[in-house]
Amino acid sequence: QGQVAESGGGLVQPGGSLRLSCAASEFTLELYSIGWFRQVPGKEREGISCLSSPDGSTYYADSVKGRFTVSRDKAKNTVYLQMSSLVPEDTAVYYCAVDTQPLQTVRGAHCYQFFERRGQGTLVTVSS
Repeated sequence: QGQVAESGGGLVQPGGSLRLSCAASEFTLELYSIGWFRQVPGKEREGISCLSSPDGSTYYADSVKGRFTVSRDKAKNTVYLQMSSLVPEDTAVYYCAVDTQPLQTVRGAHCYQFFERRGQGTLVTVSS
């Protein structure tokens, strides 16, 4: 089925920006819908964005809408999560989750729940 791996996390000051990557190996990422979610230890997972493969529609949770943007780089077989205007509440481990069925339409920001193909996550810390 192939694998995905997140990268790009790190320490950033409030108000700063960061770009996370979700890179795929052994399959063509653009054919599959993708979800991003995050988790703080001891708290529930939060779905933050989905990218629907058939038409490229994107969906965002209210908590990140207007600040986060998902995009694809087909040549690099990678999806990005561009995060801006970061606040301490964005501190979490961020994961991408990828559908195993190609060209399935998703809606809403919580599609990750249905996707088993996930990476190990990347830690984002927003702090001064």
